[in-house]
Amino acid sequence: MAGFPLQIEQDVRRRLAALGVPPADVEERFVRGTGPGGQKINKTSSCVWLRHGPTGIETRCQRERSQVVNRALAWAELCAKLEERKRVAAAARQDEQAKNRRRNRQKSRGQKARMIQSKKHRAGIKSSRGRVGAD
Repeated sequence: MAGFPLQIEQDVRRRLAALGVPPADVEERFVRGTGPGGQKINKTSSCVWLRHGPTGIETRCQRERSQVVNRALAWAELCAKLEERKRVAAAARQDEQAKNRRRNRQKSRGQKARMIQSKKHRAGIKSSRGRVGAD
């Protein structure tokens, strides 16, 4: 990641370390951009493409004319995507734990009373039917 302004590089390295992602897991390529721009866009490789191998998350940035600025923006965007993925996974894990707690907790006294009342009501309905074919 050499070539970044020092503060951006430190910020990106700090964010990647907090996520537990080594920079070596990220494949970085400089490709030609697309879209309007004519000869300038067709001749220079100012578009930055990053791919995190283990997760397969990709980001591509060609917002600015400068490759260095696009590189910093692409790394920041990749960090944001990885952080979002981690946040969503943590939220899903927390939701699953809460769901298990709700499923396994004891019923309240009122819930038990309503359940028994409902069962007695249903049993009364079924017992009044009688047997099929019994005349």
